[in-house]
Amino acid sequence: MLQFRAMAKLGVYIQVPFCQTKCTYCNFHTGVVPARRFAPYVEAVCREIRSHSLLRGAPGVSLPAGLTVDSVYIGGGTPSLLEPRLLGEILQAIRNSFSCALDEVTLEADPETIEAEKAADWAASGINRISFGVQSFIDDELKSAGRRHRAAHVYQGVGMLRNLGFANISLSPEHVSTYIMEIDEGSRLGLEVLEGGSRYSARELPNEELMADFYALAQRELRSAGYQQYEISNWAKPGFPSRHNLKYWRREPYLGFGAGAHSFSGTERWANVHDAAAYVASVSAGQSAVESIDTVTRELAFEEELFLGLRQLAGIDLRRIERQYGVDLEEKLLHLASRGMVEREGNMLRLPADKLSVSNEIIVELLR
Repeated sequence: MLQFRAMAKLGVYIQVPFCQTKCTYCNFHTGVVPARRFAPYVEAVCREIRSHSLLRGAPGVSLPAGLTVDSVYIGGGTPSLLEPRLLGEILQAIRNSFSCALDEVTLEADPETIEAEKAADWAASGINRISFGVQSFIDDELKSAGRRHRAAHVYQGVGMLRNLGFANISLSPEHVSTYIMEIDEGSRLGLEVLEGGSRYSARELPNEELMADFYALAQRELRSAGYQQYEISNWAKPGFPSRHNLKYWRREPYLGFGAGAHSFSGTERWANVHDAAAYVASVSAGQSAVESIDTVTRELAFEEELFLGLRQLAGIDLRRIERQYGVDLEEKLLHLASRGMVEREGNMLRLPADKLSVSNEIIVELLR
């Protein structure tokens, strides 16, 4: 029987695996499907939410009394393709199935899908944060990436949302996420790179050194604009970090619903089947959609504490971790500190801002 850790707060993630087009760099489990498939999928998600105790009988999840959902993140895919009515049904199913005090409800949205009437309905349903998938403000780059929107759509969409009272948008000014581009070999772009081709601007991709320079430039520009970096890829104005995403890096519990959605209890991680049609079939038949369950061993939990915790600029409580896992990192830390790779302040251990781009190498050295 899986038991959620004794915490009062719970995050809920909803996966909507539908897109208008498949971006050239993307290898996510998403697809382009007819709109008629949206409603049956949402019906299955709502049923999974309402029947989570029954449908998760295979992993045997047990939610302790008093656990309150305080954040919801609806991601994808492009969940803003769904009719507002369907998004409202998902949120209502969550409210009906859990104790809720929803401080943050995020919807991922592509700029070209923003319409004033739809956005007003989003706000009425309780959505109070929009995460914009911008990728670039250069139209030629957007075309190469297979994106449907152009830079003008971004500015139009932000204006609409501001007029409707949205005060938390992950595009200027409250929050910004910036990612170093990774080439997935399973994507169209990745295959083109492997074959030495030129489609999708494959030959114009920056090398690792240039991307590191771009990252450092983003750090400087965002800092000068008043943003605080709180995680390797995330910056926010004071009071506006993503509450939901902080749960992932802090190893706090969350439940995922939908095809390919992941969940974490503190002792186990489990995932639903990725194929949307198979997911709908399982849930509609009253069966669990869980495809895999992994026990988080003591060794793995320690690794997660470092890999996830040190992504945060605040760092980790070194003494707590050493006590909890029975490890002594002093010698390794002295060596790393002598090279300027880590910083210590009291019990807190963190990575310097100018070393975040090589965080994986530093953490691997800690784990050796």
